[in-house]
Amino acid sequence: MKPFLLLSYLLSAFLSGEMEVWRAHIDSTIDLSYEYGYCGAIMAENKSAAEPYVIRFREHVEQQKSALPPGHYEMYMSAVYVYELRLHRSFHPASSLSLAREAVKKAPNDPLTLTYCATALFYAPAPFGNKKEALTLFLKAEQLFRADEWKECWWRPSAMMYIAQCYDKQGDTGRAIQWAKTVLEEYPDYLFIRDIYLPALEQKQINKHNES
Repeated sequence: MKPFLLLSYLLSAFLSGEMEVWRAHIDSTIDLSYEYGYCGAIMAENKSAAEPYVIRFREHVEQQKSALPPGHYEMYMSAVYVYELRLHRSFHPASSLSLAREAVKKAPNDPLTLTYCATALFYAPAPFGNKKEALTLFLKAEQLFRADEWKECWWRPSAMMYIAQCYDKQGDTGRAIQWAKTVLEEYPDYLFIRDIYLPALEQKQINKHNES
């Protein structure tokens, strides 16, 4: 386990969207959890900038294979496939999802494998994706994340955010708002939810009420 202060520092950077902090961290050490997260974040902004990090991420996953906990090699390789697909370096969405499911089979009570598989299902295009199944996995992961050992883990607020998004995608705006507020009770500095997502949900609820 990483020192508490480092975890807290990296979590704070996640909540505030300061991903250059994560870049500095993964430039100084091999840390697959943060490499995975950083590649996803930078991919949304600049695919060209993400590409060398995706290449390095794959190399590190292979290097660390024998030392990883059960299911984590499959989880991270699934992420590599997703990122390579988005960079048009390969095309294997079915293989990616298969690896995500295999990760959960190998570690069914690991909140990281559950969260990753749920995320894969959330984003996977039809016929591969399944947001109802994703919600079930996210909810199970969130329960496991309540243990003290996960207190400063960035995956937890991310999973909670996705729970809100799953309810939103299913048309349950009220429950999505409840979950977004629950996240902010524990993570008040989660800027995406505080400044963007929750206001958008509340506006959507107002629009629904006006239309009814």
